[in-house]
Amino acid sequence: MLDLWYSENWSDETKFSIKVKEHIYSEQTPFQKIDFFVSNEYGRFFTLDGLIMITEKDEFSYHEMITHVPMCTNLNIKNVLVIGGGDGGTVRELTRYSSIERIDMVEIDERVVRLSQKFLPFTADKLTDRRVTLYFEDGLKFVKECKDKIYDLILVDSTDPISVGEGLFSKEFYEDCFRILKEDGILVNQHESPYYEKYATEMKKAHDKIKHIFPIAKVYQFHQPTYASGHWLFGFASKKYDPIKDCSTENWDKLGIETKYYNTEIQRACFVLPNYVKKKLEE
Repeated sequence: MLDLWYSENWSDETKFSIKVKEHIYSEQTPFQKIDFFVSNEYGRFFTLDGLIMITEKDEFSYHEMITHVPMCTNLNIKNVLVIGGGDGGTVRELTRYSSIERIDMVEIDERVVRLSQKFLPFTADKLTDRRVTLYFEDGLKFVKECKDKIYDLILVDSTDPISVGEGLFSKEFYEDCFRILKEDGILVNQHESPYYEKYATEMKKAHDKIKHIFPIAKVYQFHQPTYASGHWLFGFASKKYDPIKDCSTENWDKLGIETKYYNTEIQRACFVLPNYVKKKLEE
């Protein structure tokens, strides 16, 4: 019997592997290589250029934490911009708020969206919500050409800072995000991992850029088992709101949103970072 395994290198000395039941689809687009797999342990999962983006078993951790932390901070958010997020999970979580009026999602590779709608309905099924508008173009170009302060929240649901995701970690991109956010706007961005050196370097570079642009800039953590080390971060930046002091935990709880990972105790606790992470961010 032939055992098939998907493997991803987390460092030069560390590898993460999933036993594959079936490799169901593969496609090389003008932007990246897309693959979909089925496994017994993690259900369906998909990769871009050989890196895991989501798995059916643990995607809720990422999508709940990128969405509900800023939403609890300001429950009056009406207009949201999602950069990346082609699997649809972030949009799915946003659509759970009836108060949100508009969700613009900018994904450079339309094939990621269309294939996710076909193979990952558990994340992509809300991309057809009437409040969602899809833009298949470069997120860098989109924010640069946007002239008005129109968004209450920007969620940068990006890949690692390689290939098509590289520009979404640049100072110019963060400055454009600041410009198109309203006077009380919030930015949350995928912030890498503090554990392995190559990821920690990108984490620090991103934080150093953002903290010189936004008056409030913090980092928060969550557990994502299938991402390198399992210890992963988001950056939280805001023009006005502090995610700990200004969060509306009682009002959020009243919404009755059922979650698997996020809760209002985590809202505050996730900003308490281990000393080694604090040290790296402060260096």
